[in-house]
Amino acid sequence: MSVNDDLTAADRCLDELRRTVERLERQLGGGLDVRRVRTDTDHLRESVALLRAASAAPAPPRRPEPVPVPETPYDSSLWTDSDDEGLGARDRHAP
Repeated sequence: MSVNDDLTAADRCLDELRRTVERLERQLGGGLDVRRVRTDTDHLRESVALLRAASAAPAPPRRPEPVPVPETPYDSSLWTDSDDEGLGARDRHAP
């Protein structure tokens, strides 16, 4: 079965559950327990609707654009005011 078929089957089951809860509500009255079951049934219906919406339009995975790296050497003047990280300063020795 496809996801859409499974969601349609879940909708049919929830319709039957809603009808059954309505019959129980007529037979037992609108007590707290019956209202809780009716509310839970409504939440299940909303959850299945969210699943249907999420499965309808999955976002395709995006691959990052490649960043070209030039083959030419970098301009060494870019690093005149910085130390070589992890190597210490140029004019000093490690302890």
